[in-house]
Amino acid sequence: MDHISTANPYFGVFVLFVITFGAFITTTVVARLASRALARKDSEKIKLSVYECGPEITKQPNRLSPQFYLFALLFLLFDVEIVFMFPWAVDFKVLGWFGFAEMIMFIVLLAIGFVYAWKKGALEWHNIR
Repeated sequence: MDHISTANPYFGVFVLFVITFGAFITTTVVARLASRALARKDSEKIKLSVYECGPEITKQPNRLSPQFYLFALLFLLFDVEIVFMFPWAVDFKVLGWFGFAEMIMFIVLLAIGFVYAWKKGALEWHNIR
């Protein structure tokens, strides 16, 4: 058994990963079972009741436009792509002309994606009616 642990320097990391994964699964299952056993099932009436003299609670439909999500996704996409340019700028002299050509191709692909999103109207803000 001693030769297994010394054969690979990452064997200890693997054992810790397996133990951590097992502890995570066990904790999740125990928490789920405990919450289902201890939860009150009749609290919905209390949550929807009027508190003192406040107005009656009415459930309103969600009026959040999908345009918010699309705009946020495009921001994240372009922001993360721009972050990839910083390591390139640090190692610009080491990469040479090959690195320069790679970054030009990257910027061209980024511009194509930006023009595509622009033409599809993803950057236009629509009024919610």
